Amino acid sequence: MEFKRSPCPVANTLELVGDKWTLLVIRDLLRGKRTYGELLDSPERIPTNILAERLKRLERAGLITSAAYQERPVRYAYTLTPGGESLRAVLKAFARWGEEHIPGTRSLAAPARQTKSPATR
Repeated sequence: MEFKRSPCPVANTLELVGDKWTLLVIRDLLRGKRTYGELLDSPERIPTNILAERLKRLERAGLITSAAYQERPVRYAYTLTPGGESLRAVLKAFARWGEEHIPGTRSLAAPARQTKSPATR
């Protein structure tokens, strides 16, 4: 396999999820958000073009899957794969570190889990 910088796992993980937005998208998916609109409605206000690109990147990397839930216009629901789900521990460690070392930070309350699929709303 050809690596951009080196075979270092830290460097390659950062290449995939180390930008300003990707782990926030993963965070929101872990918290139950599923649709583009739900992901767009996060406190960090991710720009629409960046969200679309990150979702494509995460799907190419095998961290999420998408499935159409509406035909006209086509709309997708996003789900974490086991690889994406395994980032939960990484995000918990990030949150714990931030709470301990960055004064004033706190974890956002997780929204209630949705029981209806996007298509039935």
